[in-house]
Amino acid sequence: MRKPATFVLVHGAWAGAWAVTRIADRLTAKGHRVYAPTLSGLGERSHLAACGINLTTHVNDIVNEITWKIRERIASIVYVDAFIPADGQSFADITGWNPDGAMVAPPAMPEDAFANEADQAWVTSKATPQPTATLKEGLRITGAYQRVAKKVYVRATGWARPFAALAHTLKSDPGWTVIEIDCGHDVANLRPDELTAILDAST
Repeated sequence: MRKPATFVLVHGAWAGAWAVTRIADRLTAKGHRVYAPTLSGLGERSHLAACGINLTTHVNDIVNEITWKIRERIASIVYVDAFIPADGQSFADITGWNPDGAMVAPPAMPEDAFANEADQAWVTSKATPQPTATLKEGLRITGAYQRVAKKVYVRATGWARPFAALAHTLKSDPGWTVIEIDCGHDVANLRPDELTAILDAST
């Protein structure tokens, strides 16, 4: 039996801890310890949206979660259909999308992005506006994440853009393992069993 590990699950934009509940429940059932913080200004913390939330705020949300709750060193890192910005690069830089205003409403998603109508209704009812500054502020990185022993990138092949090129590049990097899952972008809810197995094997 695999030794219990500690996981920090970080949800995506317009979401909250609710978006990774299925993964958290499955990992917990396997005996793992799971932390799934909701980032400031989103979900049940949406009342903080007017407090000048930016990308630094969200980075600090996760850094402090790790600092206060996890003593062990980070053994692995798993990106799920996500960007990996260079130092100083923002979401807006990568995508070319520069939204206006303080908040960005959740984007409309096609019906085939969900497993069923119930999931579509659930996600739609939970999604909250994203603080615009989190999308426009450049990320400050040192490159220390490259020294993490296991680095895994999970790409959802059912959503052609915008991660195909990144996954292709990482496939030729011996420091990364790239795993493809045939589903839409919301892997945590479309393929929770497969993603849980990948996370479990990354420990």
